[in-house]
Amino acid sequence: MLITIQDDFDLQKIADSGQCFRFNKCGKGYSVAAIDRYLYVEQVGVSDYLFDCPEDEYNSFWKDYFDLDTSYKEVRKLIDKEEDPYLFEASEFGKGIRILRQDPWEMLISFIISQRKNIPAIKASIEKICALAGKKMAVDAEGKDVYSFPTAKALAELSIEELSGCSLGYRDKYVRQAALDVASGAVRLGDWEEISDDELMQKLLSLYGVGVKVANCEILFGYHRLDAFPKDVWINKVLDQRYPEGFLFDKYAPYNGVMQQYLFFYSRSMG
Repeated sequence: MLITIQDDFDLQKIADSGQCFRFNKCGKGYSVAAIDRYLYVEQVGVSDYLFDCPEDEYNSFWKDYFDLDTSYKEVRKLIDKEEDPYLFEASEFGKGIRILRQDPWEMLISFIISQRKNIPAIKASIEKICALAGKKMAVDAEGKDVYSFPTAKALAELSIEELSGCSLGYRDKYVRQAALDVASGAVRLGDWEEISDDELMQKLLSLYGVGVKVANCEILFGYHRLDAFPKDVWINKVLDQRYPEGFLFDKYAPYNGVMQQYLFFYSRSMG
């Protein structure tokens, strides 16, 4: 189906923004896998996009996944060019990025795997566990099989040796424990949807192998709490070099996570 999107929306920038690991260039468009859903999406005009899915699936899932009810143009208006020139440059460079509404379980495992790995390595490991424990759900435009993200139960049934074979390194034990906790019901990620940000942070930090950075990524990308501000090496350099007197968190609340994405994408792209 053909969708016209007048707000900030750039498939390449979203794919390269570091928030998603199963969103890849494919043919003339992009292949997007999210839990047990698959989408091929392609830009076919200035503001027109072909979503290769039924209308009811677009309305019930993909519209929300791409956060299309939020105006990112309005969010960018919070940035004053004179007051914060670096963030203004970053937002202009990253215009089109949106914070996807992704699944907390998929994001928890993805960001546990992400620790001390570059993005291509993260993607490769995730695809290996999907092929090993997920279910085939599509063949993409380039003829590659696409698998669903494994359920906690399916992942918990893998041995530590099988997980190690997915190039997880020392993270294999963290992934296995997270799967066991969720599969057993000891951890109920869905029950954490309504708790405060501070409570959510404490719950996440109680999980084996989850530190502050992974927890913040989970809060922002898994729970769509748009004020969360994950800090990695790129963001820490930006804060040190461009904001020695402090970042304007109060000014940008409750959208600091969107600002983080602009800063991350810009600093990483510009080196």
